[in-house]
Amino acid sequence: MTEIRTIAPMDIERESFRIITEELGGRVLDPKQAPVIKRVIHTTADFDYADNLYFSDGVIDLAAEALKGGATIVTDTQMALAGINKRAAAKLGCGVRCFMADEDVAAEAKAQGVTRARVSMDRAMDLGENVIFAIGNAPTALIRLREHIDAGRRPKLIIGVPVGFVNVVASKEMIIESGVPCIVARGRKGGSNVAACIVNALLYGIDETRGAKQ
Repeated sequence: MTEIRTIAPMDIERESFRIITEELGGRVLDPKQAPVIKRVIHTTADFDYADNLYFSDGVIDLAAEALKGGATIVTDTQMALAGINKRAAAKLGCGVRCFMADEDVAAEAKAQGVTRARVSMDRAMDLGENVIFAIGNAPTALIRLREHIDAGRRPKLIIGVPVGFVNVVASKEMIIESGVPCIVARGRKGGSNVAACIVNALLYGIDETRGAKQ
């Protein structure tokens, strides 16, 4: 019979991260990227993310700057919206939005014959410059963001981690090639849970830094 370990609830996450670090072995991760990579592995139990996650130059510092400046975080699913730690975001004055369930978005998407994700990105681009996109489901959201970028509008940061098969890989590469700061899960893997946990890792990183200074 498999042995069940007794672990206090408060110690479960700590033990999980210890196991992740142990199983990564002697692999050396960039110290700024490591908390994000490990939290994604923690969320998915998938060590492929140690290789699949792409970070543009300086993106962790840029993300911290944007979050400290009260960025608006926009998701492409209610699931990602639900998964982001609202309390940690609120401490920095950050709002979290998702337009996918808005009736006017649905109506416009139907009228245009396009996805709600595409229309949602149009809405989000009108929020201003300090917007972080956390896209975990819809390649069409990334494709629309690339169109806005090509038209001269640049989001502060794109977390591009849609999961699936149709246009998933290509849309992620389009974001990497755009030159906009990004964190992207290359390949087919990803999901709303991954998008949310990357945002949380960035938020928790700021909290830990602040706590160390107090």
